[in-house]
Order: sequence, then structure tokens, then C-alpha cells
Amino acid sequence: MCLAVPGRVLSLDDKDGTQMAEVDFGGVRKEVCLAYIPDVRIGEYVVVHVGFAIQRLDEASAIETLANFDKLGILEEEFGDGFELAARQAGNHEKGPTP
Repeated sequence: MCLAVPGRVLSLDDKDGTQMAEVDFGGVRKEVCLAYIPDVRIGEYVVVHVGFAIQRLDEASAIETLANFDKLGILEEEFGDGFELAARQAGNHEKGPTP
């Protein structure tokens, strides 16, 4: 599943002429492209889809959405260990690859 997830902008950077940001998604930090909303400021919340910030979001809505995603396990699904998720979905509940 690929959702649009809210996150808080922690830092800004220019990489080869592209505005980028480090964004915190409830404890998980990812690099995000700001090409669609390049005037974002540190501390603002953005909605991110497939690595691109696509819109701003107010803090209360962002925090509520992150809390709901966390309760539903969506954050783990989106940002967790892909091998562990695949193993759970296959019915193998052990962590990590099997030797």
C-alpha cells in the first residue's frame, strides 16, 4: 500500500538544484522532494506521497492522522522492515530472513 503520510519538516537542503527536506513521520525520518511546494519552512507539516511533498497540512490534523495511522499499524506497514512484513503476510511470524 502506498499512502500520502503527513510529516514535519526538520531541515531543508538543496541537492543539485532540487529543494529537499528531512521530514519526520512520527519518529521515522525520510528525505523528501519539495519540488511541488518549494517554499515550505522548517517546522511546517506536509503531506508526502512517494517521496514528494504534495501539500501543507496544519499541525493538529497531521498529529491526529499520524496517531490514527499508528493505531492501525499503517506507519509500520509504510516505514517498517519490508522483509518482516513480507514474512508476516506469508504466514511466517519469525523476524528476519531464515538461513
